[in-house]
Amino acid sequence: AKPILITQAPSDYVKVTSGLGESSPQNIMVLPVLFEEQVMAVIELATLHDFSDTDQAFLEQLSETLGVVLNAIIANQRTEQLLEQSQELTRELQERSEELQSQQEELRRSNAELEEQAQSLKASEELLQTQQEELRQTNEELQEKAALLSQQNRDIERQNREIELARQSLEEQAHELALTSKYKSEFLANMSHELRTPLNSLLILSKLLADNPEQNLNDKQIEFARTIHQAGSDLLALISDILDLSKVEAGKMEVHPAPLPMTDLRDYVDRAFRPVAEEKGLTFALELKPGAPVQVVTDEQRLQQVLRNLLSNAFKFTDEGEVALEIAPADPPYAVAMTVRDTGIGVPQDKLRLIFEAFQQADGTTSRRYGGTGLGLSISREIANLLGGTIQVTSTPGEGSRFTLLLPATLDVQPEEDDDDDAGLMPSAAPIVLLPEGGAAPPPPLAGQLEPDLEPEPPAPPAIDDRNEIVAGDRVLLVIAPTEQAGLELAEPARGTGGFRALIAAGGPAAMGLSHEFAPDAILLDLETEQGLLERLKQEPRTRHLPVLAIGPEDKRQTALRCGAAQFVATGGDTREALGEIIAFLDRPVRHVLIVEDNEEEQKAVCELVSGEGIEVTTAGTQDEAQDELDARQFDCIVLDLKLGGKGSVGLGLLEKIKADERHQMTPVIIHTGKELTRREETRLARFAESIIVKDAGSPERLLAETSLFLHRPESSLRDEDRRKLESMHQADAVLQARTVLIVDDDVRNVFALTSALEARGMYVRFAENGREAIDQLAEDPNVDLVLMDVMMPEMDGYETTRAIRGMPQLEGLPIIALTAKAMKGDREKSIRAGASDYITKPVDVEQLLSLMRVWLYR
Repeated sequence: AKPILITQAPSDYVKVTSGLGESSPQNIMVLPVLFEEQVMAVIELATLHDFSDTDQAFLEQLSETLGVVLNAIIANQRTEQLLEQSQELTRELQERSEELQSQQEELRRSNAELEEQAQSLKASEELLQTQQEELRQTNEELQEKAALLSQQNRDIERQNREIELARQSLEEQAHELALTSKYKSEFLANMSHELRTPLNSLLILSKLLADNPEQNLNDKQIEFARTIHQAGSDLLALISDILDLSKVEAGKMEVHPAPLPMTDLRDYVDRAFRPVAEEKGLTFALELKPGAPVQVVTDEQRLQQVLRNLLSNAFKFTDEGEVALEIAPADPPYAVAMTVRDTGIGVPQDKLRLIFEAFQQADGTTSRRYGGTGLGLSISREIANLLGGTIQVTSTPGEGSRFTLLLPATLDVQPEEDDDDDAGLMPSAAPIVLLPEGGAAPPPPLAGQLEPDLEPEPPAPPAIDDRNEIVAGDRVLLVIAPTEQAGLELAEPARGTGGFRALIAAGGPAAMGLSHEFAPDAILLDLETEQGLLERLKQEPRTRHLPVLAIGPEDKRQTALRCGAAQFVATGGDTREALGEIIAFLDRPVRHVLIVEDNEEEQKAVCELVSGEGIEVTTAGTQDEAQDELDARQFDCIVLDLKLGGKGSVGLGLLEKIKADERHQMTPVIIHTGKELTRREETRLARFAESIIVKDAGSPERLLAETSLFLHRPESSLRDEDRRKLESMHQADAVLQARTVLIVDDDVRNVFALTSALEARGMYVRFAENGREAIDQLAEDPNVDLVLMDVMMPEMDGYETTRAIRGMPQLEGLPIIALTAKAMKGDREKSIRAGASDYITKPVDVEQLLSLMRVWLYR
């Protein structure tokens, strides 16, 4: 630091002032005050005359002296502060010392009090000893009296001894029964795991082969894979029969009624047993009799289980001739009779009741010709009872058998009651009606014989919509709303606009079922019905092409249109105009597409990709050409390249003009560009465009999918090659792409099968043999999107591992799907309590697993 001399200071900088006046200085000296080369202060001096050399030298010497003085002052101040701190600490020490002395005094007083209490306790102990002696004498007297009473009660005890022995015997039997039940439960759980684990790999890998994602298998090989998958499914059904035995015995089997068309049931039976018939060289007849109900309301899975058991037996015990399933109307109180008949070995009359008992067969010897567990008919009897029906059987040895399942039109499920006290009792068996060999009706029951309640079933309530009035050529609209009443209100204008026949669906499951059954022409959807239902409709191949009129809050308009809705109406608005637009769309035989692309090769490629039956493609290479085409006609879809003439802003400006024109506001626009978009450009485009596709190796498939979506083209109208492209793209689900999954399983077959299925969907898979290894992996690298957790593992099972993961703060929200064997009741609840997000049973259904993963990864 050096002095600064200012000789020409500004006139308004500083004034030299006295009591007589003021004047501008001639010179200003800025002088640093130093001590040991450190600046302690700065002095600024102003003078009315020039500083001479002598003045400057004097001031520089003075600054050194001032530095010494200032440093001394600062040191003195620091010394005073330290002295004050020392005095303060001394005072605090004195206060602490006084407090300690006070505490010592209190301790002395406490010790004295304790000594007094000890003396008092000693005196109390002497008193207690005296009282104990008195009590001992009293007890001796009471013992003498008790001996007298015991002598008097000896006769009564002798009489009760036999009752006590009988009670103990019953307790031992009850204990043995409980122990047996426990061992049985553990056995079933372990057997379930051991059987389902290899079956899991078989089903997953055969399903992957049957799907043929790489298109490298021929039709015969695909059919083989499907047969393997079907055989594995049948084996799974057998395992389920064994595991269901405990539910059957406890009466805990559940049913879930839903509408079931008879044609669907017939098709299922044909697919399942036609290969069996061809393999055995038997005739397999399926007959749907006139007058049979079109559909029944029952549990489809349980009904299929009964028919599967009956038909499996028919094929097993028939070596030549015919096996047939006949679906016919039945006499009240039943609605449908499903008869399985065969030309097999038949069953002797005295064995007809025996075959419906668990683990029993007509031929139960060790030299029997036909194997089996003897569970199928026993479980079928219980299921028939649950479904509100009964089984009739007639048989002639050497000629064949007829098993007839009678069911009502509608299954009424009673509310479940608390029957824990009766959990061990066998439920009442479904009536097994043994008909005479001629097949005539059975005689009336004998006196005292139990007869099932045959009160007629009440008629089914009339349909609230037009499903029973639909005939060929009718235009059908599926109305989806949260409730049937809301659906009726939405359907009213539809019936008067364009002559639609309306189907009402309350909720997503009912909607998907009706869409598959009736194949509607269009859909009217209240977006408040179920979150994600519009996306599901547009992902399902059978509904993807249907034009959807979406109704919801105004802020959901852009989202609905981007998902593929053809029209949008705000909640409370009039749907008639939008329905008219959909009718006009359905009546147009040709869909018009405008492709705006300046590169001729790209233009030809996009035209080739988008064109097809009923599609008219118009091309434009510049903004002006595109504007002329837009002024001339209305288009159903526009494919727009942003870099027209090499400038990205041109295409963006054209897009804004298109959406500003009322005629084209509802026209979907697909951006197909090779330009790398900034975040700002993406945000700007998202306000107008329904889809943005960047040109890369996978863009043709995406462009085909998006144009098919917005043009509402059914996949059946696409070329075979294009259909395969769409199937391939749909399999590589965007929600699953590049996600990381950790599989925790000790069975390498399961890991291989699941890894093959997940990697085929574009996922990254990590593997851990047990829970301890999984926790170590997650601690080292927590970048995992989802965990598949097997429940039964050595060292650390799935429940304990899940709880440990939930104890890691950074993984509290990590989705965990438990893989259970579904052996015993409560597996699901136990998994959820341990912290699992969801669960799925083994063998794993890949589509069901992917559906669960989509839900949790989307969240």
